[in-house]
Amino acid sequence: MPRPDPENVTRVAVLGAGTIGASWTALFLARGLAVAIYDPAPDTEGRVRALIERAWPTLERLGLSADADPTRFTIHEEPAGAAEGAAFVQENGPEDLAAKHSLFARLEPALDPATVVASSTSGLMPSELQAGRKGPERYVVGHPFNPPHLIPLVEVVGGRQTDPAVVDWTAAFYAALGKRPIRIRREVPGHVANRMQVALYREAIHLVLEGVAGIEDVDAAIAYGPGLRWALMGPHMAHHLAGGPAGLRHLLEHIGPGIERWWHDLGRPDLTPAVIDRLVAAFGEAETRPIAELEAERDTLLLALLETLQATRQRLAEGAKETTR
Repeated sequence: MPRPDPENVTRVAVLGAGTIGASWTALFLARGLAVAIYDPAPDTEGRVRALIERAWPTLERLGLSADADPTRFTIHEEPAGAAEGAAFVQENGPEDLAAKHSLFARLEPALDPATVVASSTSGLMPSELQAGRKGPERYVVGHPFNPPHLIPLVEVVGGRQTDPAVVDWTAAFYAALGKRPIRIRREVPGHVANRMQVALYREAIHLVLEGVAGIEDVDAAIAYGPGLRWALMGPHMAHHLAGGPAGLRHLLEHIGPGIERWWHDLGRPDLTPAVIDRLVAAFGEAETRPIAELEAERDTLLLALLETLQATRQRLAEGAKETTR
């Protein structure tokens, strides 16, 4: 059968229902889709149901589809059973290439030729995922940020054998769910957002290990400083505005030499067992609250931020329309 319009998908499959997969499930359900789940863990249904119950009030505030139903999911004993009849498959298995290939091999007999398979992998390359697969042109990376039901970003990456139309369709499908897809033009390990994220984290570790600042202050340096800007714009736009009326060119030409000196001074720590022990101990001294409490606080703050940005951007857009009339 032909691939449906991205806005008319009614059934999807989720393979792997851990933290990421269960969060994807909540989002799909909130957008009115039926979800078929495969996960070999014996407590899958209970874990998925618990996450949906926690996430549903948040999703209600962000806006549910008219036919959203938090119970519209089924659990299957085999990946092929979950994928049968699905227009789209979101795979969330372990970050292990061999394990993913094994899962795909069990999946493929049930796939319609038009079904798209997207992997949530945070770092594996799509060309590696599709190698040796039946219908390699259908495979694409659809990497979310945690938790997927809240964070809009999803990175869409095609491999060497991916049909460009599949990349376009996948991006349009995610956009129809309310996500903010970005198309990555050339595959690299870690995609785009994670590469920038770990570059920052490498320096954060270095500053702690060198005694420049404690963990709490290093984190505060982002959360109460550039992190506030990054909720509004990316690094290129932030630096463009930092250049004043002359913009990015002025900044790079006048402050560029200093930036280059900082680049050369950045640290390159190794994550040895001793370094890991030191970081974990330092973090444990700074933060003693349970993970569940921290997650709930994160999600509450994220929701407030998303609602504020959504409402403010809408007002700005309406004001811009009035100005041009």
